[in-house]
Amino acid sequence: MKKIAIIMGSDSDLPIVEKAMKMLDQFEVPYEAHVYSAHRTPEQAREFAVNAKANGFGAIIAAAGMAAHLAGAFAANTTLPVVGIPVSSGSLNGVDALYSTVQMPTGIPVATVAVNGAANAALLCVEMLAISDDVLAEKLEEYRKADTQKTLNKNSAVEEKYNH
Repeated sequence: MKKIAIIMGSDSDLPIVEKAMKMLDQFEVPYEAHVYSAHRTPEQAREFAVNAKANGFGAIIAAAGMAAHLAGAFAANTTLPVVGIPVSSGSLNGVDALYSTVQMPTGIPVATVAVNGAANAALLCVEMLAISDDVLAEKLEEYRKADTQKTLNKNSAVEEKYNH
């Protein structure tokens, strides 16, 4: 199975990124986590992105706040899918990071999830890997069924309490 690269622009993003790690653990998808900055370590970030496919990665998650150029910097240097997580930080509460992550030029796409949406970033990567992995696809189906059942159970509890 291909692994997922989880890149964060700063270790301060770790509390958000850990949600992606937990989701990938749930699906038993291997990953590596690294701290690279589009601005502070551009050479190292580029080197990682250029070699990611050869190093066994199937997708890259990039989490960054504020200017949030990390996902775009990775996407510019690999043909692997890149999923950006805009991280809420600073006075704009992540809107700046959202715009920076989602506004990519034609030819260099970045799939972008909600601000702090690390769990969905991991799920999107799981979906990508599941295209060619039937076991992972089955795990994804079971996850969706369990999620549906949780919601239906909550509905039953609300109906029982409030519908007379």
